[in-house]
Amino acid sequence: METPGSQSSLHRANLERVIRAVRTAGSLTQAEIARTTGLSAATVSNIVRELKESGTVDVTPTSAGGRRARSVSLSGDAGIVVGVDFGHSHLRVAIGNLAHKVLAEESEPIDVDASASQGLDHAEALVTRLLTELGIRAEKIVGVGLGVPGPIDVETGVLGSTAILPGWSGTNPRDDLAARLGVAVHVDNDANLGALGELVWGTGRGVADLAYIKVASGVGAGLVIGGRVYRGPGGTAGEIGHITLDESGPVCRCGNRGCLETFTAARYVLPLLTPGHGPDLTMPRVVELAREGDPGCRRVVSDIGRHIGSGVANLTNLLNPSRVILGGDLADAGDLVLDPIRESVSRYAIPSAARRLSVVPGSLGGRAEVLGALALVLNEMGDAPLLQPATDTVPVGV
Repeated sequence: METPGSQSSLHRANLERVIRAVRTAGSLTQAEIARTTGLSAATVSNIVRELKESGTVDVTPTSAGGRRARSVSLSGDAGIVVGVDFGHSHLRVAIGNLAHKVLAEESEPIDVDASASQGLDHAEALVTRLLTELGIRAEKIVGVGLGVPGPIDVETGVLGSTAILPGWSGTNPRDDLAARLGVAVHVDNDANLGALGELVWGTGRGVADLAYIKVASGVGAGLVIGGRVYRGPGGTAGEIGHITLDESGPVCRCGNRGCLETFTAARYVLPLLTPGHGPDLTMPRVVELAREGDPGCRRVVSDIGRHIGSGVANLTNLLNPSRVILGGDLADAGDLVLDPIRESVSRYAIPSAARRLSVVPGSLGGRAEVLGALALVLNEMGDAPLLQPATDTVPVGV
C-alpha cells in the first residue's frame, strides 16, 4: 500500500501528470511537458525514459523554436479508441490510437426515424467491420465516445425529448452501446463534441474560451470555458437555438415562439425556397447555389447569418469568448454567412467584448463531431490502463 507523501506515491502522481498531459495534447516535447505539469526538466526526462522503456510512450526527434527536441506521444500499441457520431441522417465511425492518430473512418446514411436499437445495430456492425479491416482485436479498445443530436444527461446517459431523433427519446444509448461492445462508453451531444473536436484538432487549438455553433436540423452550441467543455449541471448548456428572437414568431419544436432555431434550422428555412427550387432542396445545395450567385439562396444564407449573429452576440455578452467557430453545412458558405454574423455581433454585443471576438469557420467540416468523440474518450479514459507497466519500479530521484 502506498503511503500518502511517500516516494512511491509521489512517483505515481508524477507519472499520472505526465501521461495525462500527453494523452490530452496528443504529443508534447519534454519542455512542453515540464511547462504543462510544473515538473522539473530532470524529473520529466527520467519519467519519459521510464515510460519509453515500458512501452507506454514513443519518443521521436523533432524541433521546437529552431532547436532540436524530442516529441513524446502515447504508444500506438497502448490501445485504441472509437468515436461514433449519429447525425440527423448519418452515422460516422472513427477508430484512433492513443497518439491521436485516426486509423480508419467511415460514414453511412441512416434512416432518421429508425429506432435507437436499429441505429446502434448499424454502429456495432460498422465498428466491428472497421476493426476487422484494421486487423485489431476488440480487446484493444479502451473506450468509446458517442455523439447524439439531442439533449443528453451526461450522468445517466438518457437522451431527452428530441424531434431530430424521435425514436430515441428516453433511451440510454450509452449503456446500450456499452453492452454491445463490452467496453466503457462516454456520451455527449453533437455540439459539445464538435467543440471538443475543433479544440483538439481544428480551429480551436490553443484557444481557452470558445463557442462552437452547429446549424443543421437544429441549432446548438458547444461551449469551452478555461479549456474545458462546459455542460452545466443538467448537461443542457449551449442550447442557443432556443434563445427567443421574436415572441410572436413561429412555434418552435420546444413549444416556445420565435426561437433562433425557427429562423435558422434547415427544417424551417428550406420551405422558403421550395417555390423556386422544388421540395428536394438540402442545406448543402442551398450553400452551393448561394456560392454560385443564386439570389434567393444568398438572401436566405445572409438572413440565417444575421439571426445566428444575434444569438452569438448574447453569448458574447454573457461569456466573452475569444473565438466563435461555425460548424455544420453552413460553414461552407464562408463569408456569405460569416459577414452577417460579424455584423450582428458588432451591432448587438458589448463593444469591448466584440472587439476581442473572432468568428471563423470550422476546419474539420463534418468530421468535427466524430473526432470530438475520440477526444472525449482520450479526456475521460483515465490513466490506470497506462500506468500498470510503468509502476513496477521507482527510479531514485523522481
